[in-house]
Amino acid sequence: MPSPSASPLLDLPGAVAADAPDGGVAAHYGSFNLEQRTLESGEGFVDLSHRDVLRISGPDRLTWLHNLTTQHFLELAAKQWTGALVLSPNGHVEHAFYGYDDGEAFVAHTEPGQAAALVEFLERMKFMTRVEIAEVTDELAVTWRPRASSVVDHAEAFYDGYELVPREKLPVYAEAAGPACGLWAFEALRIARGEPRLGIDTDHRTIPNEVGWIGSAVHLDKGCYRGQETVARVHTLGRPPRRLTLLHLDGSENRLPTRGAELRLAGGGEAEGAGAGKVVGFVGSSARHHELGPIALALVKRNVPVDAPLEVEGMPAAQEVVVDPEVGLHVRPRLG
Repeated sequence: MPSPSASPLLDLPGAVAADAPDGGVAAHYGSFNLEQRTLESGEGFVDLSHRDVLRISGPDRLTWLHNLTTQHFLELAAKQWTGALVLSPNGHVEHAFYGYDDGEAFVAHTEPGQAAALVEFLERMKFMTRVEIAEVTDELAVTWRPRASSVVDHAEAFYDGYELVPREKLPVYAEAAGPACGLWAFEALRIARGEPRLGIDTDHRTIPNEVGWIGSAVHLDKGCYRGQETVARVHTLGRPPRRLTLLHLDGSENRLPTRGAELRLAGGGEAEGAGAGKVVGFVGSSARHHELGPIALALVKRNVPVDAPLEVEGMPAAQEVVVDPEVGLHVRPRLG
């Protein structure tokens, strides 16, 4: 079913709508810097109701998901949230979703506009399994808060900041959980934490080891699943082909790089005279952080030195390691 066109919270004072692929929710409510500080203080919430939601029901759902995805679903406790990936036979990430089981169904959210493709894939994989799959974006909305609070009792469950709220209760939820903070503030903090988004910070060749999804969305001690051989081999031998990195961009220009822009070696350091100008990766999401300045996430070839100066669309960029180039694990600390 089609996703709702716009959030009712765009009617809140000061709301400015975000651009694609995040249209339908507020980019900010007047000051994204102040909104970042509000979230970092542990207050406020973010409207992510543009994200797609699906429900998987039926008595075989957890066993089926366990066999199909990268995550361990057997004996999953009620309301225990988890992340999972669907991989290609070669280990490339095709789908990513996050959700919980309520004892009757597994409910999950994924990137905006991606539920239809995910549901289509899951339907093809049902065979004789007793499961039912449906998109329920028109029923449930995604929100994010920096911490759980007993003040808000309209959400179904809480996980790493994410909640699912009955869509018709969004206005009353906002009143209880406020102040409302926009997507720009959320994205700046997400990027600073080194958390990638599928399809924005990844491409069709991305494997979980490159972007820090080992552990959080990939369970290493479970049975076979599609693409497991690639994940296990890279985890055992190390040295993933690429690595997610946090870029600190030159703030002298009042612009951010284009999503998907080529990342190149800059002159100076080890790159001087040895490949300056060579394309070594691409830039995904970017934002203006209230303390760090302009930042971005990028996928960089593993053999690029972690201290090599880089540039994107003429902007100098310094690296901060997110995923270890040798072992393919996320190394950045959680920043709240």
